[in-house]
Amino acid sequence: MKIAVCGIGVAGSYLLSRLKHDHEVVGFERMPEERHDSICAWGTCRPRMEELCAKSGVDFNKYVIHDGKNMYVEMNNKEKFNIGLHGLCTYDKIRLIKDFTKGCKVNYGVSPKLEDLEAEFDIIVDCTGFHRVYLPKLEKDFFLPTYEYKVEYEGKVPYDDFFIKPFANMTGYFWYFPLGDKLAHIGAGDYMKKHIEETDKFLKEYGGKVIKTVGRPIRLATPNLCKPFYKGKVVGVGESIGTVYPLLGEGIIPSMECADIFVRNLGNNEKYEKEVMEHFKIYGKVFNFVRSKLSKDFSLLKQLGDMLSIFRYMKKNEARFGMEIHMRDLMKVAKA
Repeated sequence: MKIAVCGIGVAGSYLLSRLKHDHEVVGFERMPEERHDSICAWGTCRPRMEELCAKSGVDFNKYVIHDGKNMYVEMNNKEKFNIGLHGLCTYDKIRLIKDFTKGCKVNYGVSPKLEDLEAEFDIIVDCTGFHRVYLPKLEKDFFLPTYEYKVEYEGKVPYDDFFIKPFANMTGYFWYFPLGDKLAHIGAGDYMKKHIEETDKFLKEYGGKVIKTVGRPIRLATPNLCKPFYKGKVVGVGESIGTVYPLLGEGIIPSMECADIFVRNLGNNEKYEKEVMEHFKIYGKVFNFVRSKLSKDFSLLKQLGDMLSIFRYMKKNEARFGMEIHMRDLMKVAKA
């Protein structure tokens, strides 16, 4: 088949790598190649990424920048604790995206019209993330504004490992993700729109030279809220249909898993939608938990069942999240 993949981020680039040997695939990316980037701290889980990348004949280990051993957490009430890490790492996301697309025709700096794509391609994959350019707009979307700096330090770095600071009522969090000895991504996403203020406050306190600035909204609405997944020749994959884990704002692995589901069900949209809904079913409960905190409607008694489901899911998938999962830590976040 002749397939257009629109949006060359995590989902789009991985999808090109999975399809290029069996189909005629063409990529489209609205950003010029020299400015191609995305708001993302480049954090992911090494073992699961090794499995996913191997399907495209790519060795993920070549892209790893920092292997985490510990995550420092500071709550809004100044309580501090550490989370043991087993696989959480940062990696060179842009280089991996470029390597996924090797051997493919990718048109940068363009955003073609739907009618032009429909005239030329059998399938149009919408991997445009939050913008969801080629699918109908959502009736009720939900997103966080985010902002990030890539910072270079001359002397001592603020932290030797991962650091996060969740905000009150789980409106978002600040992050510090190491990128080797002297570089880091610092940024924040916040429903209350204090993300830039918090990022600048950290920059002012610890210094550093800002090399790059990026910012965009990130969709937290989960797949059950992001229908339709397809219309006509267009099928959504990744964040365009809500594959971001709402508790962490993490979308790299979920979007690649969504691409795998698409490849397995290529040409059968109903089966694809059914498998996506089943695979990401827990995300709806996670989203309800987060939204109840944001709206200050959280009740431990009312939400205990959902919290236990979330804990069991994350504990069972500890290796996939790359960190130790303890109920006491989830409770600290829930009570914040």
